[in-house]
Amino acid sequence: MMKHVRTRFAPSPTGPLHMGGIRTALYAYLFAKKHKGDFLLRIEDTDQNRTVEGAEAYIIETLKWCGITPDEGVGFGGEYGPYRQSDRKAIYKEYTQKLIDNGSAYYGFDTDEELAIWRAASAEKNNGISDAYNFSTRGAMRNSLTLSKDDVEDLLNKNTLYVIRLKVDDGEDLVFEDTIRGQVAFKKSQLDDRILLKSDGMPTYHLANVVDDYLMKITDVIRGEEWLASTPHHILLYRAFGWEADMPSFSHLPLILKPDGKGKLSKRDGDRLGFPVFGLAWTDPESKETSLGYREKGFEPHAFINFLAMLGWNDGTEKEVFSDEELIESFSLERVHKAGAKFNYDKAIWFNQQFLKHVDLSHLISYFESYASKNSLNVSKEFIQKYCEIFRDRISFLYELETIGGYLFGPLKTIDMDSLKKKWTSKSLDFIIDYTAKLESIEFEPIALELLFKELLVSYEMGMGHMMPIFRIALTGIMQGPSVFDTMILLGKTESLERFKNLENITKEF
Repeated sequence: MMKHVRTRFAPSPTGPLHMGGIRTALYAYLFAKKHKGDFLLRIEDTDQNRTVEGAEAYIIETLKWCGITPDEGVGFGGEYGPYRQSDRKAIYKEYTQKLIDNGSAYYGFDTDEELAIWRAASAEKNNGISDAYNFSTRGAMRNSLTLSKDDVEDLLNKNTLYVIRLKVDDGEDLVFEDTIRGQVAFKKSQLDDRILLKSDGMPTYHLANVVDDYLMKITDVIRGEEWLASTPHHILLYRAFGWEADMPSFSHLPLILKPDGKGKLSKRDGDRLGFPVFGLAWTDPESKETSLGYREKGFEPHAFINFLAMLGWNDGTEKEVFSDEELIESFSLERVHKAGAKFNYDKAIWFNQQFLKHVDLSHLISYFESYASKNSLNVSKEFIQKYCEIFRDRISFLYELETIGGYLFGPLKTIDMDSLKKKWTSKSLDFIIDYTAKLESIEFEPIALELLFKELLVSYEMGMGHMMPIFRIALTGIMQGPSVFDTMILLGKTESLERFKNLENITKEF
């Protein structure tokens, strides 16, 4: 029987959501949707000392903006809750007791001071490298494996602080299959007796994620490669609980690398090179420092996730631009790369350009209508539609609509006099006077305006490259822009004639 796919994204609320974390959520989401499954959001806040105010709400808002919407989880409901680990403390206590009872875990009563002294002594003996707390060293430590049963009960009755450790015995290599990396092997002799329950009664990531994944029926664990080294402990926990038959498949994603490929991408890289590494802006509650996100930079949510999807995955073709539906249909973990993916901010901008080129024009129209209303621009619906049509291929961000063609709904702010002088000849003014005079006898529409222009070029024995730049500067003040005749239509006949008249005035000294 085919299993019902369930994936999860389980971030810690310790700060803003790095784009690497968003990519992890995206891949887990795409995989679940591809297989008609469920995608969960679970907040792993077991490390209460590192929990940052506002981070949980920020994570949820980021996922919503990206369109990576959980089917269940914190803020979304569901039948497998609670989905916040700090609300599941009693559950973890129950399951660690099961491990104690079946001999898979034990109490550790070593104090922080005792452990510090032991680590320092072992480091001095081993050229600076301290021993691991494992099968070879635990016999000399203060734990329920070395203490008598009466002593252990006495310590527990006195509410002595303790941790609970996983008992990892020496033995054969531990081998598992990673969907992305293939077969992975670890020597059990190199594994420590990892802490499962801390002295404050909170579980560590290792216990909590295994218990939660089992109880929430997670079938596929998709996470960053930094967790690869912890997977052996997680597999041992599944075995210790007797859940090996229900163990999820594991997929460890590659890193997002700095633009030069040398190391993991960090906020410091973004600050240094001038690009965001967070989805949304984040204000640090302590320093009050604000870091911009892709939303505040003007990126479209889908363009952003399309860019992220391609950072470490492709569908085996040259295709790069996908719709939401195409991403879901095409995605597979087998096509995720093993090696890290170099970050390229220019490529992110390119994806945004592509989105704006292909999205329904109403998306641009709605944005510019709002801008026009807020700024009391006297423009018609017909103007806005034509304006958005001619500039959609020339912008990288929606906000550029506000300025890229500002000369069409406001006065000219500047005139490129240097370029104008280079193109100007003794016949230029006669051409303009003749053209504006003949406008009265033709229909004011692009084809007629262009035909008249070409007829006069023949009559005056002039080339397109001579007069077209002059017309463009007369109408827009600059050398770049859309079709001159589309520009005239947007300006209207009266304003176009006024700008040609103004050109006559400023060229009298030429």
